[in-house]
Amino acid sequence: MTSELILLVDDEPSIIQLSRMYFERDGFRVQEIGDGEAALEAVAKHHPALIVLDVMLPKLDGFEVCRKLRASGDQTPIIMLTARDEDIDKILGLELGADDYLTKPFNPRELIARVKAILRRSDGRKQADGKLIHCGDLMIDPVSREARIASRTLDLRTQEFDLLLTLAEQPGRVFSREQLLQLAWGFDFYGQTRTVDVHIAHLRKKIEGSIVKIETVTGVGYKLVT
Repeated sequence: MTSELILLVDDEPSIIQLSRMYFERDGFRVQEIGDGEAALEAVAKHHPALIVLDVMLPKLDGFEVCRKLRASGDQTPIIMLTARDEDIDKILGLELGADDYLTKPFNPRELIARVKAILRRSDGRKQADGKLIHCGDLMIDPVSREARIASRTLDLRTQEFDLLLTLAEQPGRVFSREQLLQLAWGFDFYGQTRTVDVHIAHLRKKIEGSIVKIETVTGVGYKLVT
C-alpha cells in the first residue's frame, strides 16, 4: 500500500472531501490546500509526490502556481482541474508544464487512476535497466533521466523525457496518440490526445538542430527518425 503524499489544491469543499476519501482509501496521504499562495508554500515544505491543482483559486490561480513551480525548477507532477471543457484552458495548463488535466465534474476513480499511472511511470523509470539509448546524435540515459544532443544536455520536464524515451526506444515506429498516452503516460483514456500534441510540440523545439526529428504521420501519429 502506498503512503505517498498528494497535495490537493482546491477551494471547493465537496471536491476536497470526495477526492480525499478516494485517495485515502487507496492508501495515499493527502494535504489539503485552499489557495494558490499556500500551495506554493506547501510544495516547498512537504515535497509531495504529485499535485492535483485547480485552475480557479483565490490569491494565485492554478496556471500561475504551475508557472511559478516550473520556473523554479520544481518538476513535481501536476494534474490540473478545470471547470470549463475548453481547449484553451487545457492547452495553457500543458504549455505551462502540467502533466495532465481533468475537466470538472470528474469521476474520482479516473483521478486516482491517472495519479497512479503518473507515479507508476515515474517509479518504472527509476528502476530502468541502465542501458543507454543512442539514436543519431541523441543519447538518452534512462537511469539518470538525462538526454543529450551531441554535447548539449536537453532541459526536459518529466513527461517530455518519458515521451522522447518512448519514441527513441523504437525509432522509425509510428505510434498513434493513444499508444503514446498508454506508453508514456500510462493512460488508457482516449480523447485526451491534445496532451500528446502539446508535448510533441515542446520536444520539437528542444531538439532543434539535431539530426533526429519527430515526424507527423498524417492520420496516424508520430515517429522518431534520423
